[in-house]
Amino acid sequence: MAKEELLTMEGQIDEILPDGRFGVMLDNTHRIIAYTAGKMRKFRIRSVVGDRVHVEMTPYDLSKGRIVFRERTPGQGPGRAGRSFRR
Repeated sequence: MAKEELLTMEGQIDEILPDGRFGVMLDNTHRIIAYTAGKMRKFRIRSVVGDRVHVEMTPYDLSKGRIVFRERTPGQGPGRAGRSFRR
């Protein structure tokens, strides 16, 4: 395994921790601490408890990871019902 290879896992956010970190329960029932990737911060993609996420992990430390993708949840989209926004 090369040094640059990362493991990509899927899981669900189960806890929001201070300092921009999240507790993520992976599909294989392991719990890790993860932080959001830079692109997610740049584009202000918010994550809340219950969101399905993709996490990248290094094979050297399997207790920490980086959230690289948040899956869309049904019923939530760019046009929220009841709110209109005009400039």
